[in-house]
Amino acid sequence: MSPLTALTYVLPHRLLSSLARRLAYSTSPAVKQRLIDAVIAKFGVDMTEAADPDPNHYPSFNAFFTRALKPGARVADPDPRALLMPADGRISQLGKIEDGRIFQAKGQSFTVEELLGDAEAARPYRDGLFATVYLSPRDYHRVHMPWTGTLHDTVHVPGRLFSVGPDAVASVPRVFARNERLACHFDTDFGPMCQVMVGALLVSGVETVWGGVEIPPYGHGIRYRDHRNRDIRVERFAEMARFNYGSTVIVLLPPDVADFAPGLQAESPVKLGQRLATLR
Repeated sequence: MSPLTALTYVLPHRLLSSLARRLAYSTSPAVKQRLIDAVIAKFGVDMTEAADPDPNHYPSFNAFFTRALKPGARVADPDPRALLMPADGRISQLGKIEDGRIFQAKGQSFTVEELLGDAEAARPYRDGLFATVYLSPRDYHRVHMPWTGTLHDTVHVPGRLFSVGPDAVASVPRVFARNERLACHFDTDFGPMCQVMVGALLVSGVETVWGGVEIPPYGHGIRYRDHRNRDIRVERFAEMARFNYGSTVIVLLPPDVADFAPGLQAESPVKLGQRLATLR
């Protein structure tokens, strides 16, 4: 464990993230431009893919960070049976859920029940598949749908805000099941599907296309929202949600419905729209 990761055990996570949120939404030209320019330089952000490639046009750092892509910058795999990668980034881990447990890193795992905060919601995924996708600060920060689904409910599970960078994932036990997160449950034509938006240190918020800002406020107890009567249908490849700073999305699939695309493995760089898996 690096000294920085060790330090995060004692840092005031929510206070730091709240301060980061203030900076992210600041419209002060000096503040927002300094942050934007620093991130572009440090992480090598490719602005040629953005709908607006001029970094000076964004009214705040958050507007820059959640920027849209220009038309055609990402395309969906043309195979109608392909489940799509939900975001740009890299694969942290993916594979079979073994007896209800999700592999995090060597010597580290957590249960689907811990992740979702609900034993009943976890049951369909007990022996299913998972894919954990890490979005770095350089990546496009909108999360899209792998497959068309109708929103069933969302569950905001309170927690800490550890970093989800490689060192933290390798060394912080159950980090994804400890961090603040929003589980989005969908009904699809192959059964249930869940996308979990996992927050992280300095992540100032999670927004959804149907509800706007979901996090913050940070939770003190599990918050369940039933959406079944709203008929919210989100199409394959359509935007579902966005992070206001780099973090992680976890896709959960039930057993015996799909097979992962050949060649995908931990550390694979990925792009929105490429094939994640193929329906059987």
